[in-house]
Amino acid sequence: MINVTIWNENRHEQKSAVVREVYPEGIHGSIKSFLKEDFQVRTATLDEQEHGLTNEVLDQTDVLVWWGHIAHHEVENEIVERVKNRVLNGMGLIVLHSGHFSKIFKTLMGTTCDLKWREADEKERLWVIDPSHPIAEGIGEFIELEKEEMYGEHFDIPAPDQLIFMSWFEGGEVFRSGCTYQRGKGKVFYFRPGHETYPTYYHKDIQQVIRNAVRWAEPTKLPKPIYGNAKPLEEIKPK
Repeated sequence: MINVTIWNENRHEQKSAVVREVYPEGIHGSIKSFLKEDFQVRTATLDEQEHGLTNEVLDQTDVLVWWGHIAHHEVENEIVERVKNRVLNGMGLIVLHSGHFSKIFKTLMGTTCDLKWREADEKERLWVIDPSHPIAEGIGEFIELEKEEMYGEHFDIPAPDQLIFMSWFEGGEVFRSGCTYQRGKGKVFYFRPGHETYPTYYHKDIQQVIRNAVRWAEPTKLPKPIYGNAKPLEEIKPK
């Protein structure tokens, strides 16, 4: 069983009646409700001690799902470094929607991760660019969302290892909405949809993509590389 921790800053739910109406159990609760059918799932939020991401929790986490928006600056740098080290050592990381501006994603990308955005109740069509990729399994040619927040290019990220989804918006913009990266031994997947005032995480195809991403990001069972000064495998003859 893959162990998943869903992290959500959980601030919109506290501040906005609109968001509470859409996600009465919080965005983390909504994501947990469908992931728990296939995985062992726990949640963590910003206001918990150590943001809910203690060493003990991370020791028991195979894949970390991250949602944040208005409180990126409140995440302690010590916790960011802790999560980064776990990713480099094999923990999977799935970054959702406005998590593109989180400290952990920017740290792993090494760029500003900035973009264009607009809230105008626009249709979004996520085209499957790589139908052979396991994250796209069970998805047709595209996913259509009736209303979403627009994110537009240029998206200041490194070129993805794999581009799986490309979004088109009603206003004309396009966006790289499903990107994978390898960082150290860990796998990272950025997935764009999920604005807090829309019921995106109830959409069956969006749920399927996140399920697929968890399976894809599961740590591989490989031996730990050996670093540092090394003795020769063969005799080195004096020159």
